[in-house]
Amino acid sequence: MDALHRHRSLYKGTTPPWKETYRKRCVDRLKNSRSRLLEKYRQMGEESQQSCSSKGSIMVQEVMEEEWNRLQSEDRGLPSLWGASGLGQMFSVMKEYDELAVLEEIQQELMSQELSIIDEYERNLQFEEQYISSIVEEMEEAEMHIICPICHMNNLNINSHFTSCPCGLYINTKQHNITPEVLRGLLESRVSEHMEDCLHNPVFSMAANTDGSSNLMISCKACDYLSIVL
Repeated sequence: MDALHRHRSLYKGTTPPWKETYRKRCVDRLKNSRSRLLEKYRQMGEESQQSCSSKGSIMVQEVMEEEWNRLQSEDRGLPSLWGASGLGQMFSVMKEYDELAVLEEIQQELMSQELSIIDEYERNLQFEEQYISSIVEEMEEAEMHIICPICHMNNLNINSHFTSCPCGLYINTKQHNITPEVLRGLLESRVSEHMEDCLHNPVFSMAANTDGSSNLMISCKACDYLSIVL
């Protein structure tokens, strides 16, 4: 505690010199932890998700603790702020100091950013469901016809030997046992996989192999997603 008092006395009434470095590192770490944040969010129950969205946080304390420890390892003059009770204990210890306002400001910024990431994910999820639904509606025509994902105009001709379209799509499927149901499942799976991390609409195209055969590909320039559909 003496080290903490000595440290605070140096910057009483001023902006701590570590503020911007610490704030930027926390913000960057939270952004770079987007996948882990969303994985934790998905694992939470609906009630916990609603509580988190209204007033709580998922990774803010973890981010602030880890970045403070990192900053402290570079500057031994900084005190250890986190005890066994975490962020709440640190705030109670610091309540008489000016730096408390700085840390609370950073905490609020991180919580706002975390909620922004979650809100974006929820919007993406809703968009994905609508996008898949629209594709399925296009596919669900009479006799299980599937609209060509490249030209969006013609029904694909699907049989035991090949899948084709008047627009130029042609894939030898003799060894794959492709049916309209199987192809629809492949298309939905790839679209869902891409939409987990990207808001943009993917595009479908043909790619030739060295043996002269072709594959149906799905790709996205915005996120560099690339995968074989068929």
